[in-house]
Amino acid sequence: MNATLTTAPGRHDHPPQPSLEHAPRRVGTLDRIALHVGVALIKWGRRPRLVESRERRANRFEQRLARLERERRWERSYRLAVR
Repeated sequence: MNATLTTAPGRHDHPPQPSLEHAPRRVGTLDRIALHVGVALIKWGRRPRLVESRERRANRFEQRLARLERERRWERSYRLAVR
């Protein structure tokens, strides 16, 4: 056999255990503030616009009137057909 095995000791833990050499990195106060400001800016940028133009409001009103008129006509024709 031509295979050479290593003699260096290895870890055979399963599942591997974390080494205690490094402490977990903590997020600083400045980083937390920057994160919160960034999220707030994204939310503010995606907010719905509350200002509605006069033209759009007039169109909605006309559509509502037209729908009410269609409903009245339909109800009148239904009542005449049932009698």
